[in-house]
Amino acid sequence: MTCILSHFHYKRDHSLLRESFMQNNSTSIVGAWRLITFEFRKADGNIIYPFGEEARGSIIYTESGRYSAQLMRIDRPKFASGDQMNGTTDEIESNYKGCISYFGTYEFDLENSLIIHHVEGSIFPNMEGRDQERFFELSENRLQLRTPPIKLDGEKAVGVLLWERVG
Repeated sequence: MTCILSHFHYKRDHSLLRESFMQNNSTSIVGAWRLITFEFRKADGNIIYPFGEEARGSIIYTESGRYSAQLMRIDRPKFASGDQMNGTTDEIESNYKGCISYFGTYEFDLENSLIIHHVEGSIFPNMEGRDQERFFELSENRLQLRTPPIKLDGEKAVGVLLWERVG
């Protein structure tokens, strides 16, 4: 069964639909998800993998309306010192540029088929206090999140993240 929010036409009471997507069941967004792919699709048809083709990640949605997301490259270098606070400039830069992590609360905009992440904290402080809007499709154990078109290297692109339910 595929659930795409734009297919629902509830005008009076979105709270019932919202509740169904926030319960812990197979047609719900609630639960733990493992990243399958993370890519940006450019207007010219080219695809960019910002964290490599084998990026890994996790996103967790709770029934209480909270989320936590982490995405990263798999080839980030280990710190030779073994001390997180004592890496070389290259180790710190490679690791910082090779991941994103953020958390906060979420809500649905059913009229526009969006899930909105209200960012409370992030490894990238410029995201804090801002909203991240994502179009989404939920199909059994797969969740696809898509960004609205954004500028990427001077061109329009859409970020597409495919997740698989793990819990």
